Amino acid sequence: MKRKKGQRRDTQNDVETGESSKKARTDETATTHWLLKSEPESRIQDGVDVKFSIDDLIECPGSTSCWDGVRNYQARNFMRDKMKEGHQCFFYHSNCKVPSIVGIVEVVKESYPDHTQFDKESRYYDESGTKDIPRWFMVDVKFVRKLRRPVTLAELKELHEKHQATKGPLANMMLLTRSRLSVQPVSDGEWDFILSLESSQGSEDM
Repeated sequence: MKRKKGQRRDTQNDVETGESSKKARTDETATTHWLLKSEPESRIQDGVDVKFSIDDLIECPGSTSCWDGVRNYQARNFMRDKMKEGHQCFFYHSNCKVPSIVGIVEVVKESYPDHTQFDKESRYYDESGTKDIPRWFMVDVKFVRKLRRPVTLAELKELHEKHQATKGPLANMMLLTRSRLSVQPVSDGEWDFILSLESSQGSEDM
């Protein structure tokens, strides 16, 4: 099943902030890992179902999809300026019953203009963008694997509270401090710690 274009991201939480968005706490210059949000449950917005789960990605040709429709300047800048081929990203199910990190994807094509900004029939159409001077960009990602178990937002929040007191690896994770952004950097320490949770039963084991 090939997905319909322009339906894959977390549209609920990707809020426009403008070019003057404050710099994230994570050291963006050295980032090689990311977190990408998408909605796994059907939700009709402007007549379009925005659902795009990790299983939908798997069913795309080559288990690969463009990550289109991002309309937040800071998220765009991460994709346009920082994401490189080979970088790995957590696939995060957002705006659903149990928000969770559910898998890993890899950037297989670096930033290029998001086609949906030029499509007048798309809910992501932006008349201010031109093909000569595009405003919005996207990358292509490929499915790598699912996590052995979903790592839930509730679990991460509990650990975040502990790590703020102990200066643990999740103390400043953007997902837990600036949760609405749909494309987020993940530090190496955050990445490794979250992967270590795969083999545990939950935060009580950590």
